[in-house]
Amino acid sequence: MTSVTFAKCYDPTGSQYGVPTFPWRLAPDGYATRRQLRERGLRPGGQPVAAQVMRRHRGRKAGVQVSYLYRVDLARPVRPMTSRKWGALALAMLARRTCPKCHVIYSYCLPTSLGMCILCAFPDTPAHVSEQGGSQ
Repeated sequence: MTSVTFAKCYDPTGSQYGVPTFPWRLAPDGYATRRQLRERGLRPGGQPVAAQVMRRHRGRKAGVQVSYLYRVDLARPVRPMTSRKWGALALAMLARRTCPKCHVIYSYCLPTSLGMCILCAFPDTPAHVSEQGGSQ
């Protein structure tokens, strides 16, 4: 696999990747990622991706990491939360904290891997085993 170099990441015309491409942290002013727009209280507002930044990524899938950029001048303000949206969000969070088997409401979100609370997932495990700390 070839390494990602500055030359491969620098394509301001967009001829190679279809959109203007810049190396990591070297995008020109006037562009921002979704997260950067959100920090400014903005959203892309339906505009297409204007550019991208690339960098080498060393992880489980070694290769390149791409972040999409949007034009700041075309961004729109974030829509304010209405009382109905707050209510829907509260109900969704309540559903994530409620065990579907025993209907107990916990102060934390239940693990999605189990689909229920730990007590319902492992009913045969005595409570004192976790209190002993593993040494006998």
